[in-house]
Amino acid sequence: MTIKEKIGQLFSPAAYIHDTEENIEAMERLIQEQHIGGLTFFHSRHSAAANFEKRQEVLNYDYTLKKLVKLINRYQLLAKTPLLISIDAEFGLAMRVEETPQYPYAITLGALEEDKVRLVREVGYRIGKDLKQCGIHVNFAPVADINSNPQNPVIGYRSFGTDKYKVSKFAWAMYDGMRQAGIQGCYKHFPGHGDTDVDSHLGLPIIHKSKKELLEEELFPFIEGINQGAEMIMVGHLAVPALSAGKNSPATLSKEVIQDLLQGELGFQGIVVTDALNMKSVSDMYPTPGQLEWAALEAGNDLLCFSEHVEAAVSYIAEKTDEKRIERSYQKIKRLKEKLAVSHALPKSPVQFDWENHVAFNERLAKYYIKEIESNKTADLLDCRSFAKVSIFNPLYNTFFNEIDNFQSTPSFEINSAQDVAWKDLEQFENILIALYLPSAKPINHFGMDIQVVNKMISLTADKNCQLYVFGNPLALNSILEKNKICKIVCAYQNFEPVQKMAALHFLDELDQGMDFQM
Repeated sequence: MTIKEKIGQLFSPAAYIHDTEENIEAMERLIQEQHIGGLTFFHSRHSAAANFEKRQEVLNYDYTLKKLVKLINRYQLLAKTPLLISIDAEFGLAMRVEETPQYPYAITLGALEEDKVRLVREVGYRIGKDLKQCGIHVNFAPVADINSNPQNPVIGYRSFGTDKYKVSKFAWAMYDGMRQAGIQGCYKHFPGHGDTDVDSHLGLPIIHKSKKELLEEELFPFIEGINQGAEMIMVGHLAVPALSAGKNSPATLSKEVIQDLLQGELGFQGIVVTDALNMKSVSDMYPTPGQLEWAALEAGNDLLCFSEHVEAAVSYIAEKTDEKRIERSYQKIKRLKEKLAVSHALPKSPVQFDWENHVAFNERLAKYYIKEIESNKTADLLDCRSFAKVSIFNPLYNTFFNEIDNFQSTPSFEINSAQDVAWKDLEQFENILIALYLPSAKPINHFGMDIQVVNKMISLTADKNCQLYVFGNPLALNSILEKNKICKIVCAYQNFEPVQKMAALHFLDELDQGMDFQM
């Protein structure tokens, strides 16, 4: 293998499931001419996380799974050296592919008690099995960031929580579950992206903490992961001056962060992965194509993700970088491919999922994480002669209400705006069950909520007996300033059907946690 071919093996550019034939053929040329080592799959150019103005619409989003498997087959057949296929599947393949199994967000799993850690491992194992049958080898998960800033625009629901010990324990369980399924996991985003309020897809977050503080908090889950045997870590695009000799340089491009701290002090000898190199926090720093990728390799990264200038970067690195440095990273990628038995073998088609088993698993999981988080209740709604049900930001006919109606049919209403006529109808009821379906898991624009509706909801509850079930990110409750006026608040964390069914059983006081299961 030539030196340029070895350099090509260090690249994993973005591949899009929904793309034009012209772009697919361009990727084929990249595989054949630049000998890239792998591909990282995204749903479409429109949905890719970074560089929003470059997003492109593809009108037909049908058959995503079928297209993914077909593309993996097509690309693998062209590769001289088998491709390492990777994806972001933090909560399952559903993060990128419609109509595939979805598992709870990390924040949801973080609501489990610590003695239920085996369930997190089971989630990791199941995600791994789903990926493996599609021909995917690497999952860029788990997120090992501690969610210490509730205004964080990019981590939030992707983190296991605010407690460093729990985050450490659950991150390793997720990683270990995937490992048992034959999938390589990846801790991210070193040295810790939790305490930021800037989206690194758009700008460079800066963490102003001392090294001692970072070692005690942000770095803790990564140190624990390294000690337990984590073999892949993704470095985040964030500046940590205390770790970079006082400089506001991205950790991804910092020798002090990668070589001195991660590989030196912490003793990590595995594969170091860049976060997406098209993200604005780093992509705007180097106008010359190829220079960014070279800087990332020089800093100590082994796998370069989402480069938009592969050909230029391969040439730039070949000219500027010592051959021993290239060989070191190349050998790491080669060993990983050997360990995972990466080959040209095609994934089984059609891919099939055991949906009945998956639904049952999600139902049983939900029994352990649905939680009452606030209770000032007067009378239980079930003890009342009548109560109304109101669905906010979601259709009236939903699984939660349907399951309750099977036990006790009561009037139901739907509200999507402060002007809906249903508000007037609700005034006649003294007892109200509110189902709040959060439009978004991200904090931007109050998690997608119309704040006028939220304020009106609080006014409605002031003199009434109300219970609130929240289907979505519990951090959204921080946007509800007078939530203490609500008699009872229950967090269901997710909105998919198995969870709504279990939430209904919780409301009906029929939620049995006696059933258990394990791998």
